[in-house]
Order: sequence, then C-alpha cells, then structure tokens
Amino acid sequence: MFVEAPAMRRSIVRLALVFVTPALLAQAPTAAPAGSAAAVGVAIRANETPKLDGRLDEPYWQRAEPLSGLRQREPLNGEPATEATRVRFAFNGSTLYVGVEMEEKHPDGVVARTLDRDRIMDQGFDGSLQFQNDDAIALLFDAQLDHRNAIVLATNPLGAEFDALVTDEGREVNISWRGLWQVAARRTPTGWVAEFEVLFRTLRLNGPHGDLGLNVFRMIRHSNEENIWRAWTRGEGGFLRVSQAGRLQAVEPAKAARVGLEVKPYSLVGTDQLTRGANAPSDRIPRDLGIDAKYELRPGLILDGSIHTDFAQVEADDQQVNLTRFSLFFPEKREFFLENAGLFQFGIPGQFGPPPMQLFFSRRIGIGDDGAIPVLGGTRLSGRLGAQTVGLIDVVTQESGDEPRTNFAVARYKRDVGQSGYIGVLGTDRRSSVEQNSTAGVDFSLWKGPAFNVQGFGARSFTPGVGGDGGSYRLGASYQKDAYGVDVQHFAIGEQMRARLGFVNRDNIRQYDVNLRRTWRNIGPLRRYQLFSFNSLITSMSGEPRDNSFGLATSPVWNNGADFTLYGSRDFTRVFEEFDLADKVTVPTGDYVGHTIGWFAFTPPGRSLQLRGDGQLQQTFGGWVRNVGSTLNGQFGSHFQGALGITHFDTQLPGGEFTGELIRLRAGWAFTPHLGVKALVQYNDLSNRVSANVRFQWIHRPGSDLFLVFNEERGADDGIWLPRSRATRAKLTYLWAF
Repeated sequence: MFVEAPAMRRSIVRLALVFVTPALLAQAPTAAPAGSAAAVGVAIRANETPKLDGRLDEPYWQRAEPLSGLRQREPLNGEPATEATRVRFAFNGSTLYVGVEMEEKHPDGVVARTLDRDRIMDQGFDGSLQFQNDDAIALLFDAQLDHRNAIVLATNPLGAEFDALVTDEGREVNISWRGLWQVAARRTPTGWVAEFEVLFRTLRLNGPHGDLGLNVFRMIRHSNEENIWRAWTRGEGGFLRVSQAGRLQAVEPAKAARVGLEVKPYSLVGTDQLTRGANAPSDRIPRDLGIDAKYELRPGLILDGSIHTDFAQVEADDQQVNLTRFSLFFPEKREFFLENAGLFQFGIPGQFGPPPMQLFFSRRIGIGDDGAIPVLGGTRLSGRLGAQTVGLIDVVTQESGDEPRTNFAVARYKRDVGQSGYIGVLGTDRRSSVEQNSTAGVDFSLWKGPAFNVQGFGARSFTPGVGGDGGSYRLGASYQKDAYGVDVQHFAIGEQMRARLGFVNRDNIRQYDVNLRRTWRNIGPLRRYQLFSFNSLITSMSGEPRDNSFGLATSPVWNNGADFTLYGSRDFTRVFEEFDLADKVTVPTGDYVGHTIGWFAFTPPGRSLQLRGDGQLQQTFGGWVRNVGSTLNGQFGSHFQGALGITHFDTQLPGGEFTGELIRLRAGWAFTPHLGVKALVQYNDLSNRVSANVRFQWIHRPGSDLFLVFNEERGADDGIWLPRSRATRAKLTYLWAF
C-alpha cells in the first residue's frame, strides 16, 4: 500500500533525528589550519638546466628544503605515515618542477603494473578520487588560491600519467581533462622517485607572488595505506578539500617572457562507409582542417576559440541497456568542453542514476539522435576575476539531416562567499530557425565549518509559443563526519520545465530524500563497516503520489581492500502513461508495489587479476526484472591491460518477457606512457549489434597528438554480421605556445 505523503515525511524526519543527533554531538580531531607554518612548502629557483629523468641529482634538488610529515588517512587516521615521503620544489621562468622521494622498507613490495595514461586514479561512488591498483603519488595545485578549485596530477613508479580538474572542493571532478606536463619515475633500492615538470600555463597562476595551494597524497598499495599532507582528517577532511590545502611559496614565473597564446591546428583525413541496406552502401572520404586557440587574457582568465571543431579521437560511449522509464545519461568526453567544465554545473546531482535535472548539458551540442552533428566553431571564456568566477560559451553547429543550423550560448557567474562557498547565476539559450529555448537560474553553496554544507537553486525556462515556461528548485543540506553522515534534499521540477540545452530526466515532480550513514572502523579483519539508510518520496507538483522507496544497505571493507555491498528496498511506483521497457515489453498504467535486493563486490586491488560482480533482483511492474554481471580485469606486465564484462538481463512481466546479454571487451597495449593502442568491442544481444572502436595515440610532444581511429558497427534483425557502418580517421595535432 502506498504510504501517504504526510506520514512518509514524518517517518523520514524521525529517522533522520535518530542519526543526526549523535552526529551533532560527536567530535573528531581536525587538521591544523592550512595557513600554519607546518602547512607551507618553498620552491627555489633552478639555475641549472633541468633534466627530466627521475634521478633528482641536479644541484638545485639538494638545495631545496623537502616537505614531509604526511599522516595516515587510512588505516590509522592521524598517525604518522609508516614510510617517509619527501617532496621538493624548484622553478624557472616557465616551469614548476616537483621531485618526490618515497621510501619503502620492503621495496620488492612496491606495486607497479600500469603504464597506460589516465588509469592511476578513478572516481568512487561518492565522487572522490581514489587510487586504483598501484603505488602512486598525487599532487593537488590550487593555482588561483580561491580555496575551491584545483588540478590534480598523479603518477606511479612506471611514470604513467593521470590528471583531473576539481571544482568546488570535489563537488565536480573531471577526469577527462588533460594538461601540459610530464613526469619521469623510477624504482630505487629504497623505494621509488618521481620527477614532475609542470608548465605554468597549465597551472594559470594567480596568487600573490605566484603562491599556490598545495596538497600531497600517497598510496602504499601492499598495505593499502593512504597518506596525506593536509586534510587527512576523515569526514570533514580529504584530498579534494581544497580549502584545507597547504601553500607553496616563492614561485615567481617570468610572466613577461610569454604572450600567453597557444595555437593548436589539426589536419584530418578518413573514410566513411554507411550501409543502409544489404546492397546499398554509401561511401565518402572526409577531409578537414581546423584550429583551436587559447589566450590568457589575464592570469587565470582564459579565452578559447575553435574553428571546424572536431572530436574524431574521442572514445566511443559504453553501450547501456535501459530497464527504466527514463532517459539514459552519457558523460562528456570531448576536449573543447572539458576545461573548467565544473564551472558550468548547475542542477540536481544524481545519486544512484542519471541526474534528475541539469540546466546545462554539453552533449546537447554537436550530438543528435542520429549521431554527431558538425560543429562550425565556438568560443569560450572561463576563469577567475578576483573573487568571481566567470564562464561564457557560444557554439554554432552546421545544418545536418533534420537538424537546422543552431546557436548554443551559456553564461555563468559565481561570487565567492566565505572560505569555500558561492552564490551564482547561469543562463542558457538554444535557438535556430525552427526553435528557441532559454533558461536562467540562481544557485548557492554555503559552508558552516568543514562538515556542514547547504546547497540550493531556483531556475526557470522560457520557450516561445504554448508551453515550455516552467520552473525548478532545490534545497539540500549535508553533514559529514567520520562516524556519521546525513544528506537531505527537496527539489521540484515543473510540468513545463524545458531545458533544451540541458537535461531533464522527469518533469512534474516533487521529491524528498533523506540518506543516512553510520561508520565503524577497525573491527577485526574489517577496515571499515558502514550502514546506510536511503529514503525517497516523490509526488506530482499537485501532491498526487508518484513513487516512494525505503531502503537499507550494508557495506564491509576488509583490510586487504576487498569490498562488498548488499542493499534492499521496498518500493512503490505509479505509472501514469504506458511505456515500452527496453523497447521489448509494454508496461501499462497502474500502481505497482515491489521490492529490490542487490549487491556488488570487488576483490582486493593491487593484484594482476581482479573481479567485480554485481546483481539486482527487482519485483516491479507486476513481475520481475533481474540482472547479474561480472567484470574480470587483468594486468599482465606493465604493457597489457584488459577487461571482459558480461551482464545478463532476465525480465518477466505480464506483458511479455525477454532475456539478453551485454558483453564488453576492453584491451590496451601501452608501449610507453605516451604511445599506445586501445580497443573497445561491445555486443548488445537485445539490439543484435556488435560495435568496435580502436584508437592508436602517440603524444609526440606535450599537447600534440597523432590519432588513428577505426569504428565499425554490425548487426540487424536479419543477421548479426550484416555491416551497418565503418569509419576510419587519421588526425594530427601540433601545439605552438607563445
């Protein structure tokens, strides 16, 4: 039976109080203030000619005072690190150098299997950056000293590279961004060493005298020990808490020696073959020239321009099977939209699926229902102006098929409030000869201490003609300590809310969420044990019941890093309009009461073979929806990495039933950190299609690449091997900096 809204609200409030009251009373140790003497590193001028070889034998490294004193975040929070880490800094007129020495009492235990780029770290379920399989070191630089935004650079003992952009202290983390830097690493008899070379034009320095915020994060994989220089405290701390970072002093780049202009032309040639039927191929040979440019108007404020913008090198999307009523959501991977992408985030974050609403979603530009739409060009202005952050985007796409030439515009402004909060506005406009849609909104994020955060927004859409003028709002609060955590939010999306340059998963709803967490640590063989409660109530804007869910989850993590989560919920769903599930079975209107039970598990990291498993059994829509999947990851030596994933679907509903498999094979061979080939092959049994994406990449100098890309798709109702499309691309880019 459906739980009426007022009763459900009272139940949620009572349950929240049970968790919140101890949390408010709990006290935890806090890290020393970021501005204290212990939180300062010093860089010296490198008068000698640097040589990037990972040896740290140049005279300036011996003169540099090392930064040390890392503390454990895991397993013994706040205790000194069991292994010493020393970090030194030097600079010349254009470059910052960082030398890191990592001692290890058992050097044979250092884990180093990854040579491929962008695999040292990844995002966890909570959005934080987490180390993957190897011993590694990561550096965080707050080059604007705004205590909110930063870049992260990481490497392992093989010199593999990883970089990311951090916005609003980890609220948004962009792991697809790429900066201009290099690193060399090597193992030693006492551990390993890494030497970073970071161009100042990647850092975009804007602090006094070139100062910048700094943090250091080290993973010792054989013991799963995490060491951090600043913000090591659990709960309100963490590597991405930019406001709690330390400071690096005495970086004084010779800014007058450079114009601040980067020009990156490209040339492209390829072939396209489209098979519309078994005997009706259509061929063409695309050729193109284009150029991207970047100009630093002032420190921290960047103007980007692009003509004939091309994304041929972007990896294909992972295929997904939609077993819900709502739209799928795919991440942005295109370089033009990645720098400072977090600045344009505005909306409701997704918790266990796609975000309910985003006012701006960059994949609306240049991607249509039938594939890519050519981009004629665009401009983007983004960066800092004192205590403000600003962003402007304007892009024009070419007429293609049923899509007319369209102009897309976005404007963003954020004003700093307190140490790490903000108040901001965002507006979007999409217009062509056949449509026009605009949106505008105001949002905020305010902090009361390092553990308590309040966020919210109000937005409205404007569409000429009948309909399309609707509103949306959100108010949420989060209180996170080590032992307790509480997240609550209420949001609404009006029936006429239309964001044609954004993403609206579902309109005409009011939603109330309460998520609670209790954490215990160091219980016998368990490093951490967590208990969660997640509760959601959804009505229409007029108060009619839509959905509700009450669930519990338990998650133990062992000392060796193995992880297991079991969850279950009781669910109610009201379907107002019939729909087709996975385009296979029709679900009629009606009220449905059911239950969900699911699990996912990971074997310990740091091993050459790892297994991930997950499954879900859902009683819904008058029947059952089941899926179970597993992924086997293998690392053999330092050059080859592969992953085979298989997911099986089994659906039995009153309107029909179907089964299917989604198989995904990834394989890669890294010759060096800058030269490698990757392949992604996918088979979707439900659509009877096979797709392949193979990419060869050579980074022949920082910021300059050669790509060779092959894409093919096969399959149709009358045969899985029937060719549908095939494309090849060769793309060469070269970066000039002035």
